[in-house]
Amino acid sequence: MTDQVMTELHRLRDSIDNMDAALVHLLAERFKITQRVGELKAQYGLPPADPAREAQQISRLRELAEEAKLDPEFAEKFLNFIVAEVVRHHQAIAEHHATS
Repeated sequence: MTDQVMTELHRLRDSIDNMDAALVHLLAERFKITQRVGELKAQYGLPPADPAREAQQISRLRELAEEAKLDPEFAEKFLNFIVAEVVRHHQAIAEHHATS
């Protein structure tokens, strides 16, 4: 490989690293907010999962993915992974709230 190719490869990888860092920070902020949602749900006896809201979010995210030229299937899988983790957190919060 030439020095020019290696320089470009490093530049691209630096950009990827920056985006990964931004994603981690965005996810952390998202989970701080969903943690508060879980607390409100537990406080008022609402179920940890909200299938209607989840369906709306999937539809919305698929549309956004298409507009951004991102595979909607990938976007849906990504959201499903996040939602499953959020619901798991909400269940734990509800269990903790029930025993407190």
